[in-house]
Formats: sequence, C-alpha cells, structure tokens
Amino acid sequence: MTETRFDGAGPPRVVDEAEADALVRGICFKTGPPRFLGVELEWLVHDLQDPSRPVSPRVLAAAADRLRTLPLKSLITIEPGGQLEFSSRPAESLTACAEEVSADLAMARPALRSLGLSLAGYGKDPWHPPRRVLATPRYRAMEDFHDHWGAAGRTVMTKTASVQVCVDAGHEEPGPLGFGRRWRLAHLLGAVLVAAFANSPLDGGRPTGWRSTRQACYERMDPGRTLAPPEDLDPRAAWAAYALDARVMCVRSDEGPWEPPWGLDLRGWTRTGHPRPVTDDDVGYHLTTLFPPVRPRGHLELRMIDAQPGEDGWLVPLAVTAALFDDPVAAETSYRAVKALADTAGPEPAPRNALWRNAARHGLADPELHAAAVTCFAAAREALPRLGAGPRILDAVDAFTARYVDRGRCPADDLLDRFAGGHRAGGRAPGTGRAPGTGRAPGTGEDHATGKENPA
Repeated sequence: MTETRFDGAGPPRVVDEAEADALVRGICFKTGPPRFLGVELEWLVHDLQDPSRPVSPRVLAAAADRLRTLPLKSLITIEPGGQLEFSSRPAESLTACAEEVSADLAMARPALRSLGLSLAGYGKDPWHPPRRVLATPRYRAMEDFHDHWGAAGRTVMTKTASVQVCVDAGHEEPGPLGFGRRWRLAHLLGAVLVAAFANSPLDGGRPTGWRSTRQACYERMDPGRTLAPPEDLDPRAAWAAYALDARVMCVRSDEGPWEPPWGLDLRGWTRTGHPRPVTDDDVGYHLTTLFPPVRPRGHLELRMIDAQPGEDGWLVPLAVTAALFDDPVAAETSYRAVKALADTAGPEPAPRNALWRNAARHGLADPELHAAAVTCFAAAREALPRLGAGPRILDAVDAFTARYVDRGRCPADDLLDRFAGGHRAGGRAPGTGRAPGTGRAPGTGEDHATGKENPA
C-alpha cells in the first residue's frame, strides 16, 4: 500500500530536532475510520526447472523489466537480493484488494515463465547464500551498516520474503478500532501470525531449528531499528522517540558514498547539522530504513508474516489480518485472546521477547499460541462474510485452518516433513542437490539440527 511521504510538497526544508519530532508524530498515525487495506507481496525468484540453481543478476533485471511493461496496478520493485515485490494500491475492501493483486499475479507469472522463472513463496530462500544483486548507494550503505551486527542483516536483505499486510491506523478515540488498541493488538497478534504462517525452516536445504528463521534473524539485527518501541508510552510519542534515537543508515549524497559517520542517530544529526543539515526529506527517508515488526507509515504495516506457499497462499494472511483489525467484533475477540499472552511475552520488546521467540521457533506447536490462533482464526472466519469476502477467500481460509491451525501446524512443518522423509530414505534433502547435514543458521548463532544457541 503506497505510504504517505514527506517529499511531495515543495523543495526540501531544513528541520531541527523539534520539527523532526513533530513531523514523525504528525505523519505516521493518520487516524480515522478504517477504510483502506493493502498488501505488499515479496517473492523469491527461482529457476523454473531447478529452484536450487542461482538466477543470474542479468536475468533478474530482465524479469523486472518485463513486468514493468505489463499493465499492472501494483507497484513492482526489485529487492536487493533479486526478490520481486508487488505493492498494492490502497483498496476500499478486502475483495477489491484481493482481486486486483490476483489479476496482477495472473499477468506476471506467464511473463516470468517465458524467461524460465517462477515466483517462490518461502519466508527465506532454502538453498542460496546471501547475494546482493543491486549496486545502488542505498543498498551498499545498508549492507555496510548491517555488517556491524553480524550476518543476519545480509540474510534479511537478500534471502527473505514476506506478506506485509497494511491496515489503517484506526480511530483517534479509544475502542476496538481505536489506534492505541490497534497498535497494541498488532504487537500481540503479531506473534500468532508469526506462528501460524511460519514458512522458513531451512537454510542450505537443512533445518535451522526455527520454523521462521526469517523472524529469528530480525532479533539479531540492530535493536534500535528492528525491535518494537516501548509499550508504556503513547504510540505517537513512542514512535517519534524511537525514530529520532535510531542510528542513521544512509545520508543521501550526489557525490560519494551514502555511509554516515558510525553511531550517528537522527536526533544527534538534527542537533549538530553534520555531515550536512537535516531536511524533512531526510526524516522521511530515515523512516524507510526502520524495520520493526509493526511500522506506522500513516497506516500500520505488519511486517512479521513469512511469504506463503502456493499461488493463493498470500490470500489467507491478508484476509485473516483484515478481519481481525477491521471487524469490530473480531477485533475485540482477538484482542481478548492475545492479551492473555502478554505475561508470556515478558518485559522485552518484540521480536526478542519469549512470546515471539516461541512463535518463531515452534510455530503453532506452542500450546498457548495454538489456542490463541484457534480463537483468532474462528473470529476471522465468522467476520469475513460481513466484510464481503467471497467463496475464493473463504475456501482458502477454511483449507488453511483445516490443514494447519486445527492441527497445530504451520507451512514450515510441511518443509520439515519433506526434509525428514529424504533423510530417512538416506537420499538428498528435497530439491537441494546435497546430502542432509548440520550447520549454523545464518545470522542466528544456532545449530541447524539442535536449535541450541552457539556463540555468534
């Protein structure tokens, strides 16, 4: 869903600390009745005949160019590892959003097949090592920044894909659809969404010890930009402080590299004016380099859901999330269900707390998360007809619920079953072209086979 931007009204304007704070507070929670819905679908791009064979940067660029010739409604972008992202326009209904993105994908897939490529729905690439294919100043600066924290950042940049659901911030006043309640709901329900849709258990074709290795990587990156803000403050105040205290990843320049002085945060930059004065455009750009599980961008962007298998797998997290946020009855039911999980979470912010770690490691095999998911999916299913969802969406949600939620499973368990089947047969791990073995999950500091923490 297209975000609100700072840079659309006149030339850049130099701002001080107070003005930067006001900009963040004013733009990131646009309140009002929930009306719009959006989705951003990231896909890994694989060789159609052999998914374990790397796709060259030249072919990935050709794929992006081919898609841009199509009359797509979604915005198409190429991510640093060659992932393709389809960003929907804001839609006034779940049905409108689903139909428009589905039509875009129906045009895109044949175009990619003609190049020998396919869109793959995994939360993290099961086979390939991290490889950046874009050489833009932004991604060079990001890679340099992430490397200070270990391998997890490169993994997330180049090997991961997600379903990002975008919902309106909600009403100004309290209640099930109030923005404060929705902000709190997002951070508790987020763990349930991680668990239910976990789909990244492999690296190099081998188990990592996590159902969502993608989510495990986020907690090992810069905590000032990937953990959630404090929950004991007003959301606007908490987010503004979070944004100003986050280290600057890029200082845009027409000359030379974009890497800033190490340790520079936005607050310090506004105070000193070095390496150059801060503009309102810089504040907006800085916000695009923050990656917490829930990111306010006028709307709320829920970033914790792994990419899903199958051509229509993305419909389920979109529909379930929309129902639990935008139907008042379902919102109240889900909030009560996930509020009971707060004690498990403990004092640390998501995704580093115990609740989110359990979700990423165990999926719906965790009893508390399973119970909450059963309640939330039932509430969403009851609400979906009230939101106008048709048979295609309802059937997708019913099939997912029966296959995974009712059985305490997630899509990652299917991949692990396939791996275990190949291992028992003494053959190669499915689709990997190599024998099963053990190793270390990238950026996690954990052993693939046991999941025990190792010094990283």
